[in-house]
Amino acid sequence: MCGIAGFLSSDHISDNPAGLLYHMAETMVRRGPDDEGVWYDADSGIGLAHRRLSIIDLSRKGHQPMMSFSERYVIVYNGEIYNFNEMRRELDSESIPWRGNSDTEVLLAAIEIWGLEGALSRVNGMFAFALWVREERVLWLCRDRLGIKPLYYAKMGKGIIFGSELKAIKTHPDFNAEIDRGALTLYLRHNCIPAPYTIYKNTWKLRPGHILRISLGDLNEGRELQPFCYWDARVVAKSGQNSSFQGATTEAIEQLDTLLRDSVRKRMLSDVPLGAFLSGGIDSSMVVALMQAQSDRPVKTFSIGSEIQGYNEATHAKKVALHLGTDHTELYVSEQDAMDVIPELPTLFDEPFADSSQIPTFLVSKLARCHVTVSLSGDGGDELFGGYNRHFLVPKIWQLLGWIHPAFRRIASKGLLKVSPVTLNNLFGKLNVVMPSNRQFSHVGDKIQKFAGVLPSKTPEFMYRELCSHWMNPENIVEDGFEPLTNITDYDLYANLPDFPHRMMYMDLITYLPDDILTKVDRASMGVSLEARVPILDHRVVEFAWSLPLSMKIRNGKGKWILRQVLDKYVPEELIDRPKAGFGIPIDSWLRGSLRDWAESLLDEKRLKNEGFFTPAPIREKWEEHLSGKCNWQYHLWDILMFQAWLEYNNA
Repeated sequence: MCGIAGFLSSDHISDNPAGLLYHMAETMVRRGPDDEGVWYDADSGIGLAHRRLSIIDLSRKGHQPMMSFSERYVIVYNGEIYNFNEMRRELDSESIPWRGNSDTEVLLAAIEIWGLEGALSRVNGMFAFALWVREERVLWLCRDRLGIKPLYYAKMGKGIIFGSELKAIKTHPDFNAEIDRGALTLYLRHNCIPAPYTIYKNTWKLRPGHILRISLGDLNEGRELQPFCYWDARVVAKSGQNSSFQGATTEAIEQLDTLLRDSVRKRMLSDVPLGAFLSGGIDSSMVVALMQAQSDRPVKTFSIGSEIQGYNEATHAKKVALHLGTDHTELYVSEQDAMDVIPELPTLFDEPFADSSQIPTFLVSKLARCHVTVSLSGDGGDELFGGYNRHFLVPKIWQLLGWIHPAFRRIASKGLLKVSPVTLNNLFGKLNVVMPSNRQFSHVGDKIQKFAGVLPSKTPEFMYRELCSHWMNPENIVEDGFEPLTNITDYDLYANLPDFPHRMMYMDLITYLPDDILTKVDRASMGVSLEARVPILDHRVVEFAWSLPLSMKIRNGKGKWILRQVLDKYVPEELIDRPKAGFGIPIDSWLRGSLRDWAESLLDEKRLKNEGFFTPAPIREKWEEHLSGKCNWQYHLWDILMFQAWLEYNNA
């Protein structure tokens, strides 16, 4: 795992381009603490920089930037190719003069022999890389199918800058760090900035599964840069559902088990110590179970716990670890431990990011890094197999209430919103005393408030969008704000799938997963120089999941049915069967308590006016309602606070 950066320009770059490249690389030292390198060609104006976290082939033979055996290509590469040994054996017939044993060298040879798209079609892995074709003077930027690894790029005059992180791009003296208010508006809606946008103007994220071709001619003539798709999730989803799995349910379970076992096995290949995150939920337990089933020694597993009721999954993780016989490490963190992470967040996330589970994700990554350099994670199961509550609740709600005129639903919504979420939480909290542990209620008042907010939706798609929103009208909060089109609002990008739950899963796959979940995991793990691998997002598993009918994913009011059947082979159902819990922290109570002074400073009305990004009145109104206990506006306020903290850090 690594950090990459570079530039291509026909303009004057710098009096010391190599020094600039080293400086760009140095900003990403946590992504790659083991080695660094740069390559610059003055005639072409191309510069490549690399920071290395050594995982496969720890020798200098894995050093980057790396040139292909024919010297036609130069690459800087971030990621892992899990089938590189199989690819290498296939390439041996071409008499490749191998120099080392790294997956990077195999990727270069594959591109030499099969071409770029031919090589990508064979690759099983996560990656973002920049490839310079010396004779053609063309730069290719490529990102993996699901968006596990990040890649940013920015225009500058007659040039382009790119990097794994925005901080590397910002180092370039020609970069203009002007905030994009449209992107800021999207951030308030989604708590992250969806691709292809970033917080800065003229700066983009390369979308998952896309390639960008850049030539000096394009830059000199000012042509618009248009990435193109080499792996299309929409095509995968539609073709999978149009030619759905025809075998018996038992055959589907066996086939998924086989695919997941192979995916996990491939991701256990490492020349450095390896382990796994374990929350005790379905997805992480599945990954750990398949690791342990294929390991001749106890797998190292890691979880963090909390003494705060409703926010502790460590007890569940410990039971799973004991059953599987893993070498388990857990750490109970205090409120202060979590709050100490907050000042670090702007350094980890180069643009505003407000999923508060960023804090426990960083803490469990930090714990794991004390013991291993690679950790497997269970992300992806919810998006592929219908694991979010909205996947089975929204269709039920729409079937029950969709026929009612929106005007009447608006009246019902207003009535529900008059009831304090705190009152509802207290009421259902008392009911928990007589409820079994796997059926207890949590944060019911907040969920009812969210439901009331989306009740007037005109269509189920609009209800989904509202459920995925924090600030419902963010253009009214951001000064001069407007909302650009996104994957959710651009109906031309929708997949025409036969059932609504699958349409939601598809949107989650191309939006929430890469823009929020995978961003969080990448930045938190790389912030402590830990490589995180996600075996459920093996593209073969993704493609198989899309071939399955909905009945194999959602059944009897529960999601991830087929995953549960596979997991039953390894872990007893009673260790897993409980309501879905988020990986979060009690931001709501902290903002009324230990974080109150910090938040008050960032939300000061005069400060908001002077900075000129937000309209203070609605923010102050929610802040006062939150402090009074009338409403829980933790998510809305955390969005604002994370932007304010990011702005303060970047203006310091």
